Amino acid sequence: MAHQLSFDLPAKTALGREDFYVSPANALAVAMISATTWPGGKLTLSGPAGSGKTHLVHVWAAETGARILQATTLTEAAIPDLATGPVAIEDVPDIAGDAEREALLFHLHNLALAQGQALLFTGRGASSGWGLALPDLASRIAAAHHVAMEPPDDALLCAVLAKLFADRQLNPKPDVIPYLARHMDRSFEAAARIVARLDSVGLAEKREISRALAIDLLNRDSDDD
Repeated sequence: MAHQLSFDLPAKTALGREDFYVSPANALAVAMISATTWPGGKLTLSGPAGSGKTHLVHVWAAETGARILQATTLTEAAIPDLATGPVAIEDVPDIAGDAEREALLFHLHNLALAQGQALLFTGRGASSGWGLALPDLASRIAAAHHVAMEPPDDALLCAVLAKLFADRQLNPKPDVIPYLARHMDRSFEAAARIVARLDSVGLAEKREISRALAIDLLNRDSDDD
């Protein structure tokens, strides 16, 4: 009998367009990312953790030559160079209330658009709830076209689970993913959590990634609640 081997290696996330599964839950976001232009030259992309925002940002960057950075890492010195091309700013809500970072992002916003460059902003939920304190920045971002990543449907949840296993170089038994999709909490965060636990427990207990192990872990979660 063949046994699955688990290695305690870091997951390597695949971020190409061919690795992104399109379903009704994300089709609108994919269409907007694929558009050649956006109204006003800017777009806000929102969705829960694990929904594929960063993946789509990387797809867009690969196709447009855009640069990607976390909002918390933006510096004044970097702005002139960043504004010469399309740019994606990830996790904008993380700088909410940080007067210096918000002012820098406002400066980048104005300079990039003045030079005809596209801007992509990401965060959880609609931008009206990002908590930005600088009124001029909040109004500029609120004026951007907004598209949301919706909670996963059945097909997308199965695809996300398959990708999470592949990122960890794991080969679950064929009945594992359908079982998880029927019985786990229906969220991207839950999918990432259960795959990580299956990897960790399978390695620690020298067990293959099987339906029995999935049942065991879901029962343990239920007992802990």
